[in-house]
Amino acid sequence: MELNIYQVDAFASQPFTGNPAAVCPLETWLDDALMQAIAAENNLSETAFFVPQGTDYAIRWFTPVTEVDLCGHATLASAWVVFNRLACVSDQVVFHSRSGPLVVTRNTHGLVLDLPADIPRPLSDQAYPQTNLPVTEALQGSDYLLVVEDSQAVTGYQPDLTMLATLPGRGVIITAANDQYDFVCRFFAPRCGIDEDPVTGSAFTQLVPYWAEKLGKKTLHAR
Repeated sequence: MELNIYQVDAFASQPFTGNPAAVCPLETWLDDALMQAIAAENNLSETAFFVPQGTDYAIRWFTPVTEVDLCGHATLASAWVVFNRLACVSDQVVFHSRSGPLVVTRNTHGLVLDLPADIPRPLSDQAYPQTNLPVTEALQGSDYLLVVEDSQAVTGYQPDLTMLATLPGRGVIITAANDQYDFVCRFFAPRCGIDEDPVTGSAFTQLVPYWAEKLGKKTLHAR
């Protein structure tokens, strides 16, 4: 069996930046164990597999150790492959996933991905992981969302990955407001085989609702 696999940097304006994803177009689904083995060998945070579904596609994502319900950067990478390697003439592609239909459109600026909102709910002081961070607010959606008092605490944080790997759920987002950007963030998911992801599109399904309400803005610029 021979398969085409593409490695695409998403959220990038130049080589060797952004977040790399592997993309494997298929005619029909492979066995789950084989797709997981391919993802493990790729050793990237996500490997996306997709198959035709009418005029659309069905998509699935695997980390090196498990399948996940939603991935932003590997969906953008998959759309790039559809647009640039599969001779798609449309400016829109729809991927059907465990998290519902995901629409990617292309324009003169690049690719735009429409993701479902994941509204995080507030947590009590005892309900979130103790990370030695100056946490001002703790919430939870698909991940723990920890808001800290300044952006330097985010950039300088040294995570205890062993502790984070014991937590229920997918991962931990840490975030803070920032003078240069609307907010900064980092994402850790060692339980899913991703110690730290360079940039996590699906985390923004929680970050954007939170910061949009907090800042009273509909357009956000994050680092």
